[in-house]
Amino acid sequence: MPMSEPEHFGTEKDGSQSLEYCLYCYQNGAFIDESITLEEMIEFCSQKIDEMGIMSYAEAKTMCGQFLPELKRWRK
Repeated sequence: MPMSEPEHFGTEKDGSQSLEYCLYCYQNGAFIDESITLEEMIEFCSQKIDEMGIMSYAEAKTMCGQFLPELKRWRK
C-alpha cells in the first residue's frame, strides 16, 4: 500500500509507527492475519487501494505483485 499519510502506517507494540507495514496488515507489533498467503495479501491490498481511489485495481495488483514479495514478511 502506498503509505503517504501518517494514518496509513501500522503500529509497533509501543504505539510508534511501523516503517515497513501499513495499518491494514500490521498493528500493535504484530500481523493482523498471520495465516494469510502472499497471493491473498496481494488481492486484499489491491482491493483496498482501489476502494481508496489511489489507483485502479489492475494497477494496484501489478504494484502489489512487485512490491509485496520484497517485504521482509514474504522474502524466502
